Amino acid sequence: MSKTISEQDFYYTINQPSVAEFKDRGSKFIAYTYPITTIDEAKKYLQQLKKEHPKAVHHCFAYRIGMDGNNFRVSDDGEPGGTAGKPILNQIDSKQLTDIAVIVVRYFGGTLLGVPGLINAYKTAAALALQVIPVIQKQVEIKYELHFDYTKMNEVMTVVKQFNCSIIQQEMQLFCILKIGIPKARLEEVLYKISDMHTITAKKFN
Repeated sequence: MSKTISEQDFYYTINQPSVAEFKDRGSKFIAYTYPITTIDEAKKYLQQLKKEHPKAVHHCFAYRIGMDGNNFRVSDDGEPGGTAGKPILNQIDSKQLTDIAVIVVRYFGGTLLGVPGLINAYKTAAALALQVIPVIQKQVEIKYELHFDYTKMNEVMTVVKQFNCSIIQQEMQLFCILKIGIPKARLEEVLYKISDMHTITAKKFN
């Protein structure tokens, strides 16, 4: 059985948007992909496309966020159940991607496509948009919040750089708070180095 993303050290995603178009019997399906990390970002892009395409009859989508496999959503937006959102999500999953939204805008061409036709159209549009964008590999990170005195700044930053941690948020005053993402594969080493500095407290957060 394959590992879930949360058990791996790396995951796959995209880091830029893409767009592709598919036509069938007069209907036009325009697929957009976006890198996202929150549900609000997915909603924002959906609202944006509804403004850009006010005459479109459907704005269907699927997104997947995070590592545990549970944070996803699909929408058929008025199309027959299971004909749009699910085929879009299947394309995301076939490439093992996460932190991504795919939205397909449909303009009706006057001919009904039927259930198999709709499934094929949404699937193909999503697949085309995913084909034109490079997939990138990212490290699975565990988030930690560090509290330390300003005098420890250089030591902390040395560890952050050395182990390729990402900086999520920083408040630098006399007493500093630094939120970082630690590569899962290096977690033990980083926590050992930090505990070695004594006056630094580190706690996990989501």
